[in-house]
Amino acid sequence: MRYIGVLVMVLASGLALAQSAPRPPPASVVLPAEKASDVPDAQKLERSSKSLGAMREVLRDVLAKLEEARRAKDVVKLNCVNEKLTQIKGLLRISEQSDVALQEAVSTRDATSSAHEYTKVMIAQQKVSQLRTEAEKCIGQLAFQADENMSVEVEEPTNLPGGDPTHPAPVDGIEVRPPPSSAVQ
Repeated sequence: MRYIGVLVMVLASGLALAQSAPRPPPASVVLPAEKASDVPDAQKLERSSKSLGAMREVLRDVLAKLEEARRAKDVVKLNCVNEKLTQIKGLLRISEQSDVALQEAVSTRDATSSAHEYTKVMIAQQKVSQLRTEAEKCIGQLAFQADENMSVEVEEPTNLPGGDPTHPAPVDGIEVRPPPSSAVQ
């Protein structure tokens, strides 16, 4: 029962984000063009299975990004990708449970339950796709942040004047007059 509450919160936040920033889905994403109640049961099972496969592929990709962050020993990137990975794992687990429930609902010809479980899988797949994009941003977003592994080489041009520019040499030919000793001239 706790998973359903978590799923509702995750899916609601995913829908809100999806509505605020529409993006074209990757090629592997299978989105229903119609309402779940309009999709035949055989297609629900097929699409659900394809969606689970796509989510597992995303999981593998994000795991690779996690390893990349570990190899770079970048804690900020590692934490960011790990957060996305945790969410993906939770959504995948819920989707797998929903897929089993979808198969049961289809076998008992329970249209309401099958539509509900199918919708959960499809929404979870959209959220997982969005999390993949966010994980990719985690790896690329901090590329210009300096850390202990960064080194900088400076090449000084040969045609520059020598000396320290903060302590310029005195300029010849300038006379400095003392201020007048009284206001009357």
